[in-house]
Amino acid sequence: MLLFVLLLFATLTLRPIHGYAEWRSFMQSGGAVSAMLIFFLSLLSHVWVGLRDVLLDYARPALFRNLLLTILAASLFGIALRLIHILLRTQA
Repeated sequence: MLLFVLLLFATLTLRPIHGYAEWRSFMQSGGAVSAMLIFFLSLLSHVWVGLRDVLLDYARPALFRNLLLTILAASLFGIALRLIHILLRTQA
């Protein structure tokens, strides 16, 4: 994730984007979409690991913990599906 942020910062520093049309053309490139997808899927997996550890340590009783883990997994899965939908729509 850090590599993505550094590369994005370097890209936008060397080639600033000044308008919507430039931003859209930048985001429609295959490399940008792939990088965004990898970044956000990494971010979602990072969120899963962190919140799962917190719930495993502090949520009691086990039934309540399992319910929260299920809600968390379903929410993150829904976010991932919406992200994929948005990124694929930028390609059209």
